[in-house]
Amino acid sequence: MELDAKIPAGPLETKWSQYKAQAKLVNPANRKKLPVIVVGTGLAGASAAASLAEQGYPVTSFCFQDSARRAHSVAAQGGVNAAKNYQNDGDSVYRMFYDTLKGGDFRAREANVYRLAECSLNLIDQAVAQGVPFAREYGGYLSNRSFGGVQVSRTFYARGQTGQQLLLGAYQALMRQVSLGKVTLHSRHEMLDLVVAEGKAKGIIARNLDSGLIERFAAEAVVIATGGFGKIYYLSTLAMGCNGSAIWRAHKRGALMACPSWTQIHPTSLPQSGDYQSKLTLMSESLRNDGRIWVPKLPDEQRAANDIPEQERDYYLERRYPSFGNLAPRDISSRAAKERIDAGFGVGAQRNAVYLDFSKAIKEQGKDKIKEKYGNLFSMYKKITADDAYAAPMKISPAAHFSMGGLWVDYELMTTIPGLFAIGEANFADHGANRLGANSLLQACVDGYFILPYTLANYLSGELKKEKITTAHPEFDRIEREVITQLAGLCEIKGTKTADYFHKKLGKLLYDKCGLSRSAEGLTEAIEGIKVLRAAFYKDLIVPGTADEINSELEKAGRVADYLEIAELMCHDALSREESCGAHFREEYQTADGEALRDDKNYCYVSAWEWKGKDSLPLLHPEHLKFEFIKLSVRSYS
Repeated sequence: MELDAKIPAGPLETKWSQYKAQAKLVNPANRKKLPVIVVGTGLAGASAAASLAEQGYPVTSFCFQDSARRAHSVAAQGGVNAAKNYQNDGDSVYRMFYDTLKGGDFRAREANVYRLAECSLNLIDQAVAQGVPFAREYGGYLSNRSFGGVQVSRTFYARGQTGQQLLLGAYQALMRQVSLGKVTLHSRHEMLDLVVAEGKAKGIIARNLDSGLIERFAAEAVVIATGGFGKIYYLSTLAMGCNGSAIWRAHKRGALMACPSWTQIHPTSLPQSGDYQSKLTLMSESLRNDGRIWVPKLPDEQRAANDIPEQERDYYLERRYPSFGNLAPRDISSRAAKERIDAGFGVGAQRNAVYLDFSKAIKEQGKDKIKEKYGNLFSMYKKITADDAYAAPMKISPAAHFSMGGLWVDYELMTTIPGLFAIGEANFADHGANRLGANSLLQACVDGYFILPYTLANYLSGELKKEKITTAHPEFDRIEREVITQLAGLCEIKGTKTADYFHKKLGKLLYDKCGLSRSAEGLTEAIEGIKVLRAAFYKDLIVPGTADEINSELEKAGRVADYLEIAELMCHDALSREESCGAHFREEYQTADGEALRDDKNYCYVSAWEWKGKDSLPLLHPEHLKFEFIKLSVRSYS
């Protein structure tokens, strides 16, 4: 299979405008004849559905939550990037483009990343027009702060709830189209499979989670905007319902999966406090603007943080990365924290955390200023831990977070299945091997508001004269039967262990062997361990109830079944890449001082994988990356 990224010719700064100038269009009267399915109602899905419906396409939207506004985009706290240069501190579209490429360890396409930075300028204006209450300076100008991996202030924010506010803007736009009858919204519906008919994506099979009814939906194109699969680690910053099933089912129908091992571990989560936990709480990375991260210099320190004198504190990020300090990128900061914890310098009841200290910032700026910036985050911390972060340092720890990997897409955001598009975190496109903070909200919004409406029209223009495929097509029959058989099979195992039991086992195995660091030995062990666990799952799973009723355990079982397959591909991907880059840190490939050792000669590519069947090894299709406008360099933040 030859991968064609469809990158436009010409200078970097004109590629997107050139594409838009030459893209095929669909006139308003004909748009009504081209229905589109959008799966997911987070920032990517809601913005896409609203934008397409406003243009005149009939849109059918799906989410498994009880309300579209409960999508997990609300959990992104710290901000959204845009190269506006409001601070006059040297920012530009090119600098943001370079920061993002470097942050991803030069494992992303130049053209996609430049377009992300270019479109960031319009997003802020769009959000302000929607009423998003970004923080403002005294004079009324929009405020900015910095984030990890950059040396300028380009992050726009709404205290510690930026994702929620942006989602409310997109949600309002979506519900306006629902009220106008241009979007049909199906909440409490989960996509269980993709229908590919005559070589193109033509619909989905979904389950009504309130009735158990299996339903068919046909369209001329399908857009997957279902987020990432970081919940595969069980303990993560993601909501319990987050999953990878939609993209995985599409993968098994022919869409290549790209770089699945590039999953980000966030450096500022609350640490695990017991085996009873099912998720971890994210504390915004924005806290690293004013908080200083440290551990005691003495191992197994028993004194309270405030009783440890300054000279006995190790501000290890400031020591190791003086140019960026506490704003080193997430992958580097998380690995540095793990190294200190593993070396015996961890703090907290389980010795699994580091300190995030605001005493200096409070002394210099005053408590009121810190409260103005981060008040809701400090309140959340106190509510969860009963500790006052104004009086003593927070305790934080790395936790599984974002998926840089996802469905492979070209410049048009279309997968290797014609008519199937993937946007937001569901695709792999913009981040490389590590995502810079505050770029997730940006990518989701840009994909939905500014990119997909052009690229989807370019595809749909060729479908206008084709014969329409309906839910009566034989492929809908066949795939629906397969879905029903799978659900029934899960219910009929009648074992003794819940889906959560297997999920927790898988999560620990992955975190240990394919988490913050990996090795050939560990990954090989993980692949074998996953096979054993999967065999046990299909032998000893228990799903109470039946498939034709409300059954949350059946929902979990289907998602864990997919996780068991995704996990194996993650390990194959990590094992095949014999280098360290971004979030992928192979212990065999590091510098003398413990930094990632990249191999541009042999691994400067996107690893796109083809599903060959459950008993066959996946097939690698590398998309070799070409850097025409920047020079590859060693990624250094010291």
